[in-house]
Amino acid sequence: MSEKLTGKDLEQALKDRGLPDTGTADEKRAAVAAHDEGSTGAPSTGDNPDTTTLDSHLNGPSTTAPGDGPADTTDPAEVASSATPDKAAAAKAGHGTVNAVVKTGEVPKAPKATGHRVETYQVERPDGTKATVEHNIDTGSTSVL
Repeated sequence: MSEKLTGKDLEQALKDRGLPDTGTADEKRAAVAAHDEGSTGAPSTGDNPDTTTLDSHLNGPSTTAPGDGPADTTDPAEVASSATPDKAAAAKAGHGTVNAVVKTGEVPKAPKATGHRVETYQVERPDGTKATVEHNIDTGSTSVL
């Protein structure tokens, strides 16, 4: 149906769908057709992943698992940052939303502990003399040296 749209009808179709009214008539018809093909009323479940990770593209919606939001990630090591999306490319492709969050790095892994963590400190005894205390943080044992 969008192939036959011309003039005011084409402009109204763009307006009704919230699409930009820039470009040639053929580009406008293609945007309307792409929008109409993507608007079936029911969400597609064939492309939904089981997990959500940050997408690298900025010209279409982010791909998320059901129930996750666009900036969500199920990977605890991912670090995200907002980015400037390409809204024009997304609109031209018929997308109503666009990804604006990208992966910028990963959380550094904690170094593996070698041996026990021990703290040693000076305390004053009730009689005023100094004593050295050693506390093993990993085992919880404390001793006076």
